[in-house]
Amino acid sequence: MHRALGTAVEEVAGSIKPRATVACVVPSYNEAETIASVLDALLVQTRLPDVIHVVVNNTTDETVEIASHYAGQHLMERPEGTQLVEIFVHDIGENPDKKVGALNYGFFLAEGCDYIIGVDGDTTPEPTAVKDLVDEITSDDRIGGISAIYSIDDSALPTTMAKFLTAGQRAQFAAFNMQNLLRGRNMAVLGGQFSIFATQALRDVMTQTHQRAPWVKDSEVEDSLLSLQIKSAGYLTKISATARAHVGGMNTLRSLDAQQVKWNFGAIELMWPGQRGDTKGQPFHPNLRLRWFEHMSMVLNIITRLMFFSLLLASLSIHAFVFSPWWLVPPVVAILLNYRVARSMHYGHRRDILFAVLLLPAEIYMWIRIGHFLRAWTKFASRKQTDNWAAQAKAERGSGNSYLYPFAIALLGFVAAAAVWFQVPIDLQSSILAVGWPILGVITVAQTFWMGIKILRNYRGYTV
Repeated sequence: MHRALGTAVEEVAGSIKPRATVACVVPSYNEAETIASVLDALLVQTRLPDVIHVVVNNTTDETVEIASHYAGQHLMERPEGTQLVEIFVHDIGENPDKKVGALNYGFFLAEGCDYIIGVDGDTTPEPTAVKDLVDEITSDDRIGGISAIYSIDDSALPTTMAKFLTAGQRAQFAAFNMQNLLRGRNMAVLGGQFSIFATQALRDVMTQTHQRAPWVKDSEVEDSLLSLQIKSAGYLTKISATARAHVGGMNTLRSLDAQQVKWNFGAIELMWPGQRGDTKGQPFHPNLRLRWFEHMSMVLNIITRLMFFSLLLASLSIHAFVFSPWWLVPPVVAILLNYRVARSMHYGHRRDILFAVLLLPAEIYMWIRIGHFLRAWTKFASRKQTDNWAAQAKAERGSGNSYLYPFAIALLGFVAAAAVWFQVPIDLQSSILAVGWPILGVITVAQTFWMGIKILRNYRGYTV
């Protein structure tokens, strides 16, 4: 009897898993306006992290002073009982590795924990976000990291331009997140805004790649590179089905351009065969398949838009324009797709719906994205060494005019094309139009068909 009782006790004890330990690392650069909101959001989590390390770097504002008010132990009552979290604030001063250096500093402070959550200094998670991420990653030892579902915070926007750009970014993030959710929740990029990592997976990456730390400054997109390395180490990279976080958006054309060019440039470096510096391109990596698709889609969007406006203006110039009702089909299908995406937003509202159904705002935002895309590829092709991190920081301070280059080049290109067009004989002009319109028609039919498939796709109850 005693032996049977002892066996039963051992079985019960063996079935009880110890509570996983979780650390949050919050790299912060000039986050005086948002750091308090971030820490408040972490302190109201239903499952508190065990420790929070705020790593302040290169800051020139009051981030350290504000964060220091939160330093120390916090006992919080929860339905499951009292939980304890301790907050540490580290001012590491001038740091040449910027965010990467801050993340690695935090990693070595927290590597004794089972899991590490990276939290941007302007990201506020939903109250259940930490619990949701921990529950998901502890459910399967194969998972190396999970990203939250991100939505752009659209509260307290100062200008009409900020509202427009934020609506565009919200639609862009929503479409991207839904695409990943429907791909078996496989996530190519564990975004630094709010993602959880298994500490063992980070250690394995360091061993496999001979790195001294998980994050490296070799890439413009340190989170994408680390995600690739985690996948290559044999782990899964996922997007959460339920954990949500609200991230700060870019409120000006200048800052949005700098951010998107950096992201696109970093993605191109990872996609391109060969090696530049210490970053080796991995064009066939599974995590980059969606990236290739996105870039090919953008190329197709550029071709169709340039062809349409060129052919339309050329036809009008020689009075050869003939309207067809069939031309209304692609815009209508595009509106329906944009509306479907807007309706999938967990916190969508009237501004998101209007952005989708009015079409013109979404079209203007697409042209802005085209400018970012072309700037990134031009910078990559030039092989000019530039610090895109510094460029983004400069743009967010309101400096720099690089964001105007695509508009200036487009204007010059239009003037040059018009000058050449009017030198072409009328017979050749007619022949060009006779060939150009059917080619555009075939491409547009294919694009419209693909949009129709995406409209009819089952979202399986997911919201973004």
